[in-house]
Amino acid sequence: MKGSGSFPVGSVGSFLLGSVTRGHSQWDERLGVIPSGINGILPTFTAWCNSHLRKAGTQIENIDEDFRDGLKLMLLLEVISGERLPKPERGKMRVHKINNVNKALDFIASKGVKLVSIGAEEIVDGNAKMTLGMIWTIILRFAIQDISVEETSAKEGLLLWCQRKTAPYKNVNVQNFHISWKDGLAFNALIHRHRPELIEYDKLRKDDPVTNLNNAFEVAEKYLDIPKMLDAEGKRGIPASTGSRDLFQALTGIPSEELGFSRLAETAANRICKVLAVNQENEQLMEDYERLASDLLAWIQRTIPWLESRDPQKTIPAMQQKLEDFREYRRVHKPPKVQEKCQLEINFNTLQTKLRLSGRPAFMPSEGRMVSDIGAGWQRLEQAEKGHEEWLLTELRRLERLDHLAEKFRQKASIHEGWTEGKEVALRDRDSGTASLAQVRALLRKHEAFESDLAAHQDRVEQIAAIAQELNELDYYDSPSVNARCQKICDQWDLLGSLTHSRREALEKTEKQLETIDELHLEYAKRAAPFNNWMESAMEDLQDMFIVHTIEEIQGLIAAHDQFKSTLPDADKEREAILRIQQEAQRIADLHGIQLPGNNPYTSVTPQIINSKWERVQQLVPKRDQALQEEQNRQNSNEHLRRQFGSQANRVGPWIQTKMEEIGRISIEMNGTLEDQLNHLKEYEQNIVEYKPNLELLEQQHQLVQEALIFDNQHSNYTMEHLRVGWEQLLTTIARTINEVENQILTRDAKGISQEQMQEFRASFNHFDKDHGGALGPEEFKACLISLGYDVENDRQGDAEFQRIMAVVDPNGSGTVTFQAFIDFMSRETTDTDTAEQVINSFRVLAGDKNYITAAELRRELPAAQAEYCIARMAPYPGPDGIPGALDYKSFSTALYGESDL
Repeated sequence: MKGSGSFPVGSVGSFLLGSVTRGHSQWDERLGVIPSGINGILPTFTAWCNSHLRKAGTQIENIDEDFRDGLKLMLLLEVISGERLPKPERGKMRVHKINNVNKALDFIASKGVKLVSIGAEEIVDGNAKMTLGMIWTIILRFAIQDISVEETSAKEGLLLWCQRKTAPYKNVNVQNFHISWKDGLAFNALIHRHRPELIEYDKLRKDDPVTNLNNAFEVAEKYLDIPKMLDAEGKRGIPASTGSRDLFQALTGIPSEELGFSRLAETAANRICKVLAVNQENEQLMEDYERLASDLLAWIQRTIPWLESRDPQKTIPAMQQKLEDFREYRRVHKPPKVQEKCQLEINFNTLQTKLRLSGRPAFMPSEGRMVSDIGAGWQRLEQAEKGHEEWLLTELRRLERLDHLAEKFRQKASIHEGWTEGKEVALRDRDSGTASLAQVRALLRKHEAFESDLAAHQDRVEQIAAIAQELNELDYYDSPSVNARCQKICDQWDLLGSLTHSRREALEKTEKQLETIDELHLEYAKRAAPFNNWMESAMEDLQDMFIVHTIEEIQGLIAAHDQFKSTLPDADKEREAILRIQQEAQRIADLHGIQLPGNNPYTSVTPQIINSKWERVQQLVPKRDQALQEEQNRQNSNEHLRRQFGSQANRVGPWIQTKMEEIGRISIEMNGTLEDQLNHLKEYEQNIVEYKPNLELLEQQHQLVQEALIFDNQHSNYTMEHLRVGWEQLLTTIARTINEVENQILTRDAKGISQEQMQEFRASFNHFDKDHGGALGPEEFKACLISLGYDVENDRQGDAEFQRIMAVVDPNGSGTVTFQAFIDFMSRETTDTDTAEQVINSFRVLAGDKNYITAAELRRELPAAQAEYCIARMAPYPGPDGIPGALDYKSFSTALYGESDL
């Protein structure tokens, strides 16, 4: 700091010589002239001289006598200047004294100070006024004036120091070296700030300046070895600037010749604050990433077990509710997490860019929270989604199949149970013992017809058992009741078979004793029974439930039904033929007067039953027609849904692919500035956002398809899952591309790279990126460097330089150089950044050139938050020259540019 030449003071710092302006100007013109008041200034000047001479182990008693031989005068100049003067002459003669005083005056003159009217003879002769003038000149030159560093005056630096140290104290407002010191509080505050045990500041009163000043001066003299060069009334003494400077020296331990360090310290502090701010911001970003990553991973870990759970339901509505829950998850819960995942990747890339720009190492998240870990977790989530959806649809098909089989089982079982009703009683009847031969023969034929009927029902019993078995295999919830009913039918069937065999044996024993049977009735019975069974089977088929999924399947059922209808004319002819047999028997009986029994003795199938069942078949045919037509209409509707979804999917899918390709071209081409590219990409992003209703419409159509239980679609190769993945990739790609351009802007602005340089780098990179893959191989990268003027030709020196550069741009040895790594390298080559060495030098300035720094020094020179940040993180200083509480700022500075977990 360069001195201003004079320091104005108020009552506290008034000079015994008069006002500074008047006294100093007189001294500049004629240093030999001193104002009145000599006797009052002698003690003050004597105290000031002794405060320095004591450092050399001596002092003076009488200022106008003890400097006459020049020895103590030379010693005083050596102490306050820190320089060596010529060796003094030790003789006692006047000439020796004059020579010594001249050496002192010559040294003063060598510092650019003109001594007007002051000569060695006046000092040797004990001229008090000239001696005091000389001492005043020394005070001006070495205590106040001409101490300069970085072109800031010592007065200004000292005043700034006083303001900063007294800022927290009430009733203290240091604005200058005038009235700010009158009440003495500023002096007390300076001492209390550094030595709080010496001053009880809270007990001082602003309205008692005399007490305050006496307290400060006495404490300074007693504990800080500062001579009492001012009195409480401020009538005489050294100026406030000098008093505060002495306090500064005593409290900070910095020599007076280094008082000008203030500006240098401010610069160092500012550099440290800037570096710490970057580190704190990066740490906050790291904490935010860790928190967001933990939350997202926790959500994935909570969701996957739900998706992997398999809790089958007993009914279709219950399973459809599970499907609706899954759709709600996809529609409501997952999309925000997709955005969080994308934002997390963007934040990670931005953080890594900031770390590279500030010369910090790359951020390594906690174990299990890497971007790759999140990607792997997300992949597991999507696999679980796919498996869950497939399971839901499979379960729905299974339940639908079960409902169909259960209803079919009930229908067939009811028909069979109806048929068997009374059969066991009839088979147990022993009517053949009292029957006539005709009656026995009739019973036997009737039994043969029953056996035929029984055999015809064998297929139905097997079908009932097969359906029950399938229901068991498909884990039907009501299988116990089905099994019980099936078992009852099978047991009854076995019993009927056994009874049938027993009754036949009984009838055959009697048959030999009976006459011929009415063949006509027998023929009727034989033909009526199969026809009756055919009609029952036809009615069963006409009422059979069906389930189809395609138009082709329903068309197959319709064709089969049409085929059945084509057989009806022949069946009708068979019915009429059977009825004619009965009519012929009745005609013959009537002709011969034979009294026939009321019913055909060989069969229970009467013409009335045949006609009734035939009428029932005729009624069921149109009903079957209607059911098949309704199902065909439903399948046509399903086909419409397939075509509707396929048409929309065939538009959305290519649109997504086209946008992906266009974004890829934008990231390769260079059109305009980075801001132009960013705006262009954001327009694309807006266009993509505006296209989202098309995807939502497709989701709605897909939901209709699923609700209709449509499981395939030949009208499009795109599935909803494929399009969802493509849409998410599109959103992620545009967001990542925008982030890459933003990071390039951040790199350009932070490193001071011009737009032209950035375009030149981009053009060079793209020129050698032949496959537009976004990365260069070693030979491509070498050619790119050569195009930019780097000497990396194939010689020993060029190869060494190229290997050095490759180690920087490809530290992992992957064999490729990305554009971001290329830009980072070029920005480091063309710009200057803070380094660990610069930060170490800045701390060294604040530490007063020591190898360590103290907590008090950090709190004094840095803002509170950043001082505490350093104190909490600095390791204890291990060197032998340290003191208790010493902190190692070198390892701390190195760590700022080393490990990122500082």
